[in-house]
Amino acid sequence: MLEIFSELADAAVFHGLGLASGSALGQALHFFVEDTSKIFVLLVIVVFVMGLFRSLLSPEKVRTLIGGKSHGAGYVLAVVLGAVTPFCSCSSVPLFIGFLEGGIPVGVTMAFLITSPLVNEVAVVILGAVMGWKMTLVYVATGMGIGILGGALIDRLHLERWVEEYVWKLRLGQAALVGVDGSWRTRVSYAWGEVRGIVGRLWLYVLLGIAIGAGLHGYVPQELFLRYAAADNPFAVPAAVLMGLPLYSNATGVIPVAEALIAKGVPMGTVIAFMMSVVGVSIPEFVMLRKVLKPKMLLFFGVYLTLSFIVIGYLLNAIFA
Repeated sequence: MLEIFSELADAAVFHGLGLASGSALGQALHFFVEDTSKIFVLLVIVVFVMGLFRSLLSPEKVRTLIGGKSHGAGYVLAVVLGAVTPFCSCSSVPLFIGFLEGGIPVGVTMAFLITSPLVNEVAVVILGAVMGWKMTLVYVATGMGIGILGGALIDRLHLERWVEEYVWKLRLGQAALVGVDGSWRTRVSYAWGEVRGIVGRLWLYVLLGIAIGAGLHGYVPQELFLRYAAADNPFAVPAAVLMGLPLYSNATGVIPVAEALIAKGVPMGTVIAFMMSVVGVSIPEFVMLRKVLKPKMLLFFGVYLTLSFIVIGYLLNAIFA
């Protein structure tokens, strides 16, 4: 089914523009046209479907589902819901306060917040279509594992003391509810609104990511990656993570870059570690969470994520060597 996008790129680049398939420019433009058409079509479809889902599942319902569970079940349910609920970083503060108000432990709440940006439901579908389902399943499993372990550590170390005192005194009632009625006409209208809003926010990130991926695919020699990013280079994984930390993007935007890195022979673990560092440590989210978390918790949060990405990179490189 997805071959149509490759055929479209063939027609546009090799036949329409007359570029040679073996040329650097031809390869780069082919990558750009194929990924742009494929990712944006998938993006519209998946965001629309998830918009319908979003109209049925408000943050209040998520809080109710997680509340009252044991810690173990709470961590698992939190990361599953974090993976399938499309809440952006602007929802972090009201979600955090609302979860705590509902009696949900800090660790379970943080497990949700860790997983939500890492395992993005839109990006998972696009990642599967572009990179294959083997890598997608590995990415999802490791992202959810990082969320569960992080939440458990926070509860085990009793880090609730690093939550700002005023948070425990707040009562938000229902946080960030979606104002839709029960009719399907309204839900469809809401879903199209999600498409316009989300695609409107993401398109520049996606095009930038595709452009970078196209440049890597067409112009950067494979030998360069094999020399500096090979699995036998002990510094490749931490270097990839540290390079990704300041390059905040959403998961959808970084997929074309990851695709190009894999095609150039960069090991899967290094690529996944890089992807997670780009999408998992959001400066805007950290700024917003500073309203409810003390600096020590934010430091723990950032260090934990960075070390987790490095360990995951080494582990996956060893497994898939």
